[in-house]
Amino acid sequence: MDPFDDPRLTAMGLLAEVFTGLSSKTSRTFAEAGISEVDFETLIRLARSPEQRLRMSDLAAQTSLSTSGITRVVDRLEREGLVARHACATDRRASYAALTEAGAARLQRLLPQHLEDIETWFTGLFSPEQLDRFLAALRVIRDVVRPCATAGVPGKTPVS
Repeated sequence: MDPFDDPRLTAMGLLAEVFTGLSSKTSRTFAEAGISEVDFETLIRLARSPEQRLRMSDLAAQTSLSTSGITRVVDRLEREGLVARHACATDRRASYAALTEAGAARLQRLLPQHLEDIETWFTGLFSPEQLDRFLAALRVIRDVVRPCATAGVPGKTPVS
């Protein structure tokens, strides 16, 4: 067997090509909304979290950014009024990042086009059954390679 024709290499190559292609297809929507992919990921994770807030450490774990990296992103989003930082009432060392009304409004403005992009270039290419199986397969992989991706979400225990 040709070592360069290994299906594992094909799987990784296809995944990288798909991710890069999807990123290029959706980048215009983010640019028009005045945010980056990292900004969007941060805002949408906050929007989808209980009370629209996360501990900074959990937000860092969910985005795979370092604590200093997420601090820089949140600092920038806070200056733009899209995120607010709040002290934790029970732990003086911890703080929360919370989505502001302006942040929610920015997401609501860009979401229809972003969802259309996703439907056109990604999920709309699958039947409902294919999409369910694909999402299940992605979760299996995600839970192994990014066990902290659901950090801070009630009822979700990171896989170790």
